Amino acid sequence: MTAPLLRVEQLRKQFAGQPAVDGLSLEIRPGECLGLLGPNGAGKTTSLRMILGHLAADSGRIELMGHTLPEGARDARGKVGVVGQFDTLDPDFTCTENLRVYGRYFGIDRALLEERIPRLLAFAELTNKADAKIGELSGGMKRRLSLARALVNDPQLLLLDEPTTGLDPQARHLMWDRLGQLLREGRAILLTTHFMEEAQRLCSRILLIDHGRPVLEGETRALIADEIEPEVFEVSGVDPAVVAANPAVLAAASRTEISGETFFAYTHRAEDLARALDAVPSARVLHRPANLEDVFLKTTGRQIRQDA
Repeated sequence: MTAPLLRVEQLRKQFAGQPAVDGLSLEIRPGECLGLLGPNGAGKTTSLRMILGHLAADSGRIELMGHTLPEGARDARGKVGVVGQFDTLDPDFTCTENLRVYGRYFGIDRALLEERIPRLLAFAELTNKADAKIGELSGGMKRRLSLARALVNDPQLLLLDEPTTGLDPQARHLMWDRLGQLLREGRAILLTTHFMEEAQRLCSRILLIDHGRPVLEGETRALIADEIEPEVFEVSGVDPAVVAANPAVLAAASRTEISGETFFAYTHRAEDLARALDAVPSARVLHRPANLEDVFLKTTGRQIRQDA
């Protein structure tokens, strides 16, 4: 088995006596995408900052690209690519200049850098924007340029902190396509995201954390199969309490929830539950397979967090 590009063991960090990260352990090997998921305030960004050596851990061990942190943080950062939550592109430079200046931070040979830049622009579908200033780009173009910039040092591991937040569906799908391409090339990705569809599409494994602590971990498909009933019915248009009191619905459902004006039923008996719901007057029913979002909400709850 290949050695992990990143190994984290029992990482801990407190702020004002409150645990932000409490016992985080993970490994990532080439070709893997690990989704680090959790509600707002769960400790995801704090974990990434410690993994990059930008924030000192209270305890635990981090090995990144063969270097032990914090001593080897500078050398380790030179071997990874990072896309943060917010764009840090220089608005005074063109797309080409942003890549060129960033590449120089890594001490990349000038000739190699000039050869690499057109390929990165093509990867990001920004060839026709090579000489455009950042202010001329759409949000999706900026995110793709940020991804291209993260690849300027040809890293084998990328750390992506909510890379598609704020993008429209077309731009998001294009980013997913590019990230999938990187995985097929054998690169590894540590991904934080609030889009469960994104995690389900890209991540081979999931690590779900809450209040700084790991609460669920495993292969993405296995978690969905093992942690949630296979079929979900969402019922709206009627008083959810009335649906929740229906004996036929309760008999066919394995588990039910009410969130706002919507009634959720999880079941192994989809046909029986569908017949029961057909008999509920005025009910609007959405029947779908269970997904990663159902696992997330079952584990962390539906209640909005105060810091969300």
